[in-house]
Amino acid sequence: MERVICLLIGYVFGLFQTAYFYGKAHGIDIRQHGSGNSGTTNALRVLGTKAGLIVLAGDCLKCIIAVVIVRLIFGESHPDTIYLLCLYTGAGAILGHNFPFYMNFKGGKGIAATAGMILSFHPYFIIMGVVVFFGIFLTTHMVSLGSLMVYAGFMIEMVICGQLGVFGELTQMQLYEMYAITFFLMVMAYWRHRENIVRLIHGNERKTYLLKKNKANVETSVAEASEEDADQPK
Repeated sequence: MERVICLLIGYVFGLFQTAYFYGKAHGIDIRQHGSGNSGTTNALRVLGTKAGLIVLAGDCLKCIIAVVIVRLIFGESHPDTIYLLCLYTGAGAILGHNFPFYMNFKGGKGIAATAGMILSFHPYFIIMGVVVFFGIFLTTHMVSLGSLMVYAGFMIEMVICGQLGVFGELTQMQLYEMYAITFFLMVMAYWRHRENIVRLIHGNERKTYLLKKNKANVETSVAEASEEDADQPK
């Protein structure tokens, strides 16, 4: 029952679509621009760096808040399984972000929400996530590549930390349960990035730039995204 409660708490918080609400506040539906995705990267490309950072913070924060609430509720009564319950909460937030019922289950790709889960899960994971993502992003300017590598790293580190006893008194079966949840989230992320993966393979994945001196590149990326949407059958 605790697992279901945590999953639902996460899903409810995940329903807050930061990019969608930010776009609406500025008179646009983010789903009708750029890649059509209600997430950080599309907000960055369509609405600019400030919007991208706000959306990133919002999507991270909703997962962090959900995990904090679960720790407050179950931290004392279930200290031996709190990491497992937090993982269920993070998974719920990612599902809520990716599949919001009030938006016909069309949300984002869950990377910013995953970042929030990693930030609130265990300090060891923060270092891995930051180094892997920014190391790849700052050298390639490809958000998708950095995101996919973070998930691969998250999966590997989860297994290593679990087997080393970092998560306390969890049984081996509970650890397997954590590995299964993490693997499910990784597969879902890769599936939702399948078009990005195809472009990465063919060497034509769009790049994302943060600095003002790269504004022209950002505008080009937005134009390319819009052209791709226009070419797709409605």
